[in-house]
Amino acid sequence: MFQDEARFGRRQDPRRCWAPPGVRPRVASQFIREFTHAYAAVSPHDGAMVSLILPVARADAMTLFLAEVARRHPDERVLLVLDRAGWHGANDLVIPATMRLVPLPARSPELNPVEHLWEEVREKWFANRAFATLDAAEDQLVDALRTLEGDASRVASLAGFDWITAIPLNAP
Repeated sequence: MFQDEARFGRRQDPRRCWAPPGVRPRVASQFIREFTHAYAAVSPHDGAMVSLILPVARADAMTLFLAEVARRHPDERVLLVLDRAGWHGANDLVIPATMRLVPLPARSPELNPVEHLWEEVREKWFANRAFATLDAAEDQLVDALRTLEGDASRVASLAGFDWITAIPLNAP
C-alpha cells in the first residue's frame, strides 16, 4: 500500500470551470485558513483504501492511522510505502507488528499514487467552494473519502500507473 496525508479545509482553491462563451464564472472566495488533515493508504493493485481524518499531521496522529490500517487488514502483512515527512520517521511513532514502512526517494511526490486521489478530491469535492465552517469542510471531506473507499475500481484507476514511466531518466 502507499500512504500520504493532505490538508483540506477553509481556503480559497479557485479552479478552471466551464462557462458559456462570453460569460465570466463567479467563484466563491474567502481568506480564512482553517485546516484538517486527511490520511489515506491505497493499494493501486486492487483499489483497497483506508482513510482517516485527523486534526494534525504529526507522529501521534500517524500512529493512530497506522493502527487503523492494521485493524482493517488484520490477517495481512502490510508493506506501506510513504514519503519522508518528519513524523514518518519520528522516534515516538508506533508501528504495528504486522506492518513495515518503506520510504520513497526524497522529493518525489510523483511516485506516490495517493497524490492522484488528493487531486480527485480537490477537483470533484472542493473546487470553487467556500465553506462556512471547518465542520462543513470536514463533512465534504468525509463524503469524498467514503465515496472513494466504496469504489475500489475508481481508486485502482486513479492510483494505478506504470512505475517504469514514472521514474525520471536521471534518477539515481
